[in-house]
Amino acid sequence: MFKFGAAAAAMAVAPRARAAKAQAGGASFASVKESLRFTMPSFKGKCRFMVVGDSHLSLDDARGEPFRQYSNRMSKPYRSAIHFRTGRPIASPEGFEYALAEARKLKVDLLALVGDIVSFPSEAGVEYVRRMLDESGLNWMYVAGNHDWHYEGLPGTEMALRAEWTRKRLAPLYQGKDPMMASRVVKGIRFVFIDNSLYEILPEQLDFWRRESAKGEPVALMMHIPLYMPGYGPREAGCAHPEWGAKVDDIWQVERRPQWPAAGHTQTTFAFREAVFSAPNLLGVFVGHVHRHFFAFDRGRVQCAVASNSDGSFFDVRVNC
Repeated sequence: MFKFGAAAAAMAVAPRARAAKAQAGGASFASVKESLRFTMPSFKGKCRFMVVGDSHLSLDDARGEPFRQYSNRMSKPYRSAIHFRTGRPIASPEGFEYALAEARKLKVDLLALVGDIVSFPSEAGVEYVRRMLDESGLNWMYVAGNHDWHYEGLPGTEMALRAEWTRKRLAPLYQGKDPMMASRVVKGIRFVFIDNSLYEILPEQLDFWRRESAKGEPVALMMHIPLYMPGYGPREAGCAHPEWGAKVDDIWQVERRPQWPAAGHTQTTFAFREAVFSAPNLLGVFVGHVHRHFFAFDRGRVQCAVASNSDGSFFDVRVNC
């Protein structure tokens, strides 16, 4: 069983826009721009993976016409960007295609897609993403973000709408896996994907994390919304944030969705965060949602948020290599 060793007693938050280094027992982490490196003497394997999130592709066709009133707002942003490396203007979906090309060039062992790859669940968008992934020849896994399945203003509870549209439209991206939770071992690392696109964790997801993280391998957690970290607000790191709830949700009418609950998070969500950062074999938590790189630490464990892929951004993560 891989172990980090004694966890750091103090909790630290990394500067938000600077390279960061952390030490958790015998394991170390360092970042330079999009390149992340983990050195784990207790783990004898090697692995390289890429993390991509928030591509926000808004591809659509005539089949989406009946849903245009629900996709209209999110069809407009992210159509163009300034490439994060070249500084030249690019048009969607160039950022997504660039990341796939880089993943092939780097020969990554896994491409982890951490949500909001599409801005709404159009058939054209999902078909494009699946076709590009199939043509890439890459080993990949996907988990949804809060926009992938969301047609803004469509009647229904968010829980019911997520279940409906992950089944109706996003199903090709799950490769037969459970949309809410899945795992795969790649090069000796257990990658766990959990849908927290409603900011909350379900009891079965908490149970799943406990089972998967207890299996012994180094474990990497992939989600869309960052877990709470001191110093970060409920919009930046909202999953299990103590201030999350109706009082801080001032854009629910813009997004045409129910307001966050006045009571805040469930105890299950708080318990999940504790279970994640107390796991002795946690490699790291990898998330999106905030559209910029940031690194934050709890007990010597790192959470890495990847910038929006609309400009081509990604994380190139190397473990012992």
